[in-house]
Amino acid sequence: MKGWHNCTIGDLGRVVTGSTPPAKHPEWFGAVSPFITPSDMTSGSRRARAERSLSEEGVNRLRSRLLPAGCTCFVCIGSIGKLCLTDSAAITNQQINAVVPAEGVDGRFVYYLLKHNAARIASVAGGAATPIINKSAFAAMPVRVPDAQSQAKVGGLLGALDDLIENNQRRIKLLEQMAQEIYREWFVRFRYPGHERANLIDSPLGPIPEGWDVLTASQLLEINPRLRVDNTVQHPFFTMADLNERSMVCFPSGRKSGVSGSKFKNGDTLFARITPCLENGKTGLVRCLSPEDVGRGSTEFIVLRGRLVGPAYTYLLARDPDFRGNAIKSMSGASGRQRVRAECFDSFFLASPPRLLAKEFELAAEPLLTMAYALASRNRTLARIRDLLLPKLVTGQIDVSRLNLDPVLGSVT
Repeated sequence: MKGWHNCTIGDLGRVVTGSTPPAKHPEWFGAVSPFITPSDMTSGSRRARAERSLSEEGVNRLRSRLLPAGCTCFVCIGSIGKLCLTDSAAITNQQINAVVPAEGVDGRFVYYLLKHNAARIASVAGGAATPIINKSAFAAMPVRVPDAQSQAKVGGLLGALDDLIENNQRRIKLLEQMAQEIYREWFVRFRYPGHERANLIDSPLGPIPEGWDVLTASQLLEINPRLRVDNTVQHPFFTMADLNERSMVCFPSGRKSGVSGSKFKNGDTLFARITPCLENGKTGLVRCLSPEDVGRGSTEFIVLRGRLVGPAYTYLLARDPDFRGNAIKSMSGASGRQRVRAECFDSFFLASPPRLLAKEFELAAEPLLTMAYALASRNRTLARIRDLLLPKLVTGQIDVSRLNLDPVLGSVT
């Protein structure tokens, strides 16, 4: 391949191993610069979502470890192969080696190159209980790269796909936030259309609008509704990993037959019942099945279906902190494997809106959730395109100078 040459990861830039502030210096943590750890990295995303940040003092103390934007962070202890690309100045912990690109080296290309080679790099890890690749071994790993111009084209092309995915993810988040705010406005603050003309009456929950009822969640919703399915036929199957902690979006990762597990259809909400998945927010709204399909899923799902309310209300209720808190408090079982007790829904009371208002809410919230799902479907297409192109582009199997993705990208944006 003309223009390509052999080198090592260390030849691509300066390799920096992170460090964690000592426990005796909690003041090193603050709000100045993200502190990235392996748990902050998620599969399929270039960006780490740092749970903690360092203070100005912490950054100054660890200044030799400070990374600029555009560096690839690669986990080399434990979950070897997880990686991210810094989008601002950041510091990592000691489990991560980062590559600060040298002059003339494209940072995005380095990220995709290491992503493609992650399994090969992980294969040389030593250690018994905890796999580890030290800094020198990581830097000495051989790779093959093209000239600077081709690096920039590969990084730019794959980066454009990820940019589109990330932009759609931001739009999905905004659409869900809008739906959640409408839910809270109508059913928590009671500021629904026409509320000015409604009288408030006393109830066990406090003042509620006249004409509303106080019901339990199990009266308002069906809990684990029964569905008949042919157990010899394979159905779309959702695992716990297919549920998102912050979004309703979920797609099946496979197909399965059999008698065990949950059963559900479009419009049902999947609610994690086991720790720590429930506390972390695992919840999904099923929207991707064909009309004749029944979904199958983990035994650790509770299926919620609106009895007196619609799918949007049901999902947004399942995201409500009070609803979730009640479920969490009911959990029982061995430490680390606690599960929600089904009877908790019999003791959670809420103000149930009149049927007409519940239908009006669905008309207001449904288009937002429909748009969010459409964007999520586009992201799946974009991710498939990226994952097909990535190994061919970073190994030179495709000549990037002759590749035009504009027609493809235009069809999914």
